[in-house]
Amino acid sequence: MQEDGYEKKRMSEANLSAVDQPKDPKQDREALSQRWPWVERSIWTDRMLRSLERGIEGGKWFALMDKVYRIANLQSAFNQVWSNGGSAGIDGQSVKRFEAQEEQQLQQLSQELKSGTYRPTAVKRVWIPKAGSNEKRPLGIPVVRDRVTQTALRNVIEPIFEGDFAEQSYGFRPRRGAKDALGRVQELLNQAHHWVVDADIKGYFDSISHSKLMAKVGAKISDGRVLELIESYLKAGVMEQSKGWEASEQGTPQGGVISPLLANIYLDELDGKLANAGMQMVRYADDFVVLCLDQTQAQNALALISQWTQEAQLQLHPQKTKIIDATQPGGFEFLGYHFERGHKWPRHKSVLKVREAVRKHTGRTNGQSFQYTIARLNPILRGWYNYFRHGKVHTLGSLDGWVRGRLRSILRKRTKRKGKAKGGPDHQRWPNRFFEEAGLFNLTTAHAQGR
Repeated sequence: MQEDGYEKKRMSEANLSAVDQPKDPKQDREALSQRWPWVERSIWTDRMLRSLERGIEGGKWFALMDKVYRIANLQSAFNQVWSNGGSAGIDGQSVKRFEAQEEQQLQQLSQELKSGTYRPTAVKRVWIPKAGSNEKRPLGIPVVRDRVTQTALRNVIEPIFEGDFAEQSYGFRPRRGAKDALGRVQELLNQAHHWVVDADIKGYFDSISHSKLMAKVGAKISDGRVLELIESYLKAGVMEQSKGWEASEQGTPQGGVISPLLANIYLDELDGKLANAGMQMVRYADDFVVLCLDQTQAQNALALISQWTQEAQLQLHPQKTKIIDATQPGGFEFLGYHFERGHKWPRHKSVLKVREAVRKHTGRTNGQSFQYTIARLNPILRGWYNYFRHGKVHTLGSLDGWVRGRLRSILRKRTKRKGKAKGGPDHQRWPNRFFEEAGLFNLTTAHAQGR
């Protein structure tokens, strides 16, 4: 009896109680791999995944910290950080410098996490411009060792929450993305959901309540050391060159590895409320719309959102939150697209953003060879096309013409002609065919060929 009690306790601590062995282990492993291909397999074994799918006793996971500081997990986490690159944090250490002492660094991180002496460093705050605006938004850059640890932590806890996230949530989730969200919006518009609640949470990432967030995380995780680790990231503060260190009383810094997951956890309750009310929401992180069949339903949806945001200590932007009839002039914008009267095209800020990227490589005195310039432009144009190819064709043609105009201005300068490219004469000297033969990616041609 004593041994039976010990065995039950041991299984409970690992969250693996009452696991039935599958009749066909090989078939079971293949099925699990298909359903969970993205999980960190050094942590999420077949046995743990079966427990995750079946549900665990009490609904909470504990004894997780040892999985965070496992060397195999930290190694996988560093590989992910290395592939993402990124700038150095306030300690000035780059990913390459960390890599030079990789084994030693990971062993030290593991030991600090195991002994409880690990402390995250303040996040470096930088301000980056918003496309098509004079405003700037804050971006947090953690030091490399903190990015590694946050990634290892995410490897452990993300599957616990991912399985229960709502279908209408698309942002920063495995095997989901902005194109999926856009496809769902189009599908709902085609089904006559023309009344749209276009909601904007003011400064969402900077406004999240730490206590409410930790309560939501604690609803599924009871490992006190993991909860303390998450809270230590929230409380680490930010360092700005002109202001010095600043405490973090609320919010989760944009740029942190764990921040998108925490943001989704915080908004998951709103997803559920709208779904239970039968309302069609499409959300990508804090950017979301609710598509309704009539104005009354849209007003009810906005009322529900307003009530929830108030309870969650968030604030809707009074100017940017509105109800729109998408069949009328004006439309709405979502994930870079403008939707209006049955059509969609890249919003103005999206065009400005790609133009700014092109400008960086097409100065008339850039000194690069013409072929090199085209080689730098093509990935920009191809990537932009791949995202916006479902919009109206006239936008693609307009951008094609503008890019060729920039290149003609370079050619004018190199043939000792002054000023920017002009109409007839320059078009005759360097016709559209000239750029096609030079290998310039053409958005209109790609669209016509269905590429």
